[in-house]
Amino acid sequence: MLKTAVVVFPGSNCEADTERAVELLNEQKPVMAWHKDPLPNDVDLVVIPGGFSYGDYLRAGAIARFSPVMQGVIEHAKAGGLVLGICNGFQILLEAGLLPGAMMKNSGLHFTCEWVHLRTERHGLPFTQFEQSILKIPVAHATGNYYAEPNLYYRLEEQNQIVFRYCDENGNATKESNPNGSLGNIAGICNETGNVLGMMPHPERAISQDLGSSDGALIWKSLFASTAHI
Repeated sequence: MLKTAVVVFPGSNCEADTERAVELLNEQKPVMAWHKDPLPNDVDLVVIPGGFSYGDYLRAGAIARFSPVMQGVIEHAKAGGLVLGICNGFQILLEAGLLPGAMMKNSGLHFTCEWVHLRTERHGLPFTQFEQSILKIPVAHATGNYYAEPNLYYRLEEQNQIVFRYCDENGNATKESNPNGSLGNIAGICNETGNVLGMMPHPERAISQDLGSSDGALIWKSLFASTAHI
């Protein structure tokens, strides 16, 4: 088991789903860390859930990045602690400089809420210690169009930091299987050391076949079977 903190901002709306996923799959309730409070210093995993922190004013994640709790998240990540940012959490990690690149409005300028397929590009991370390559997990966002300058994109490819790509059910990363126009069909990336992951799809919404898929549980189970620091 990993002691887990779920960060909560004004406008977060996925913290309850995330709390439930952690409780079921880690057999331990997470600490709910309010944005104005310091991050507990004895946690192993920090999860930044989805939603619309601070109403997405200025830019998605731009204000949340300056919340008091984020200094603790940054220090935790730099010390090798595990950090998972989901949807708005991914956006916040980008704004905080814990992951490279930027997030733009979806290519169609519409909120996208649908099931997608992901191709796991990098196994063996604390987040991806499973054999299954194609995952079925939902997305729900308006600003999920990941972008990186050409040199950065090349570096992400070279350093194997692209963890998930949008694909069809057969694993083909096509334009049609890309729900938001994201560069290279990118759905999730990690930092250079592999202890920080940002992903737009919601694994907490795919932990049971009753919900439509249990593939998200693979990511949580992988985390909870891993060590706390790398």
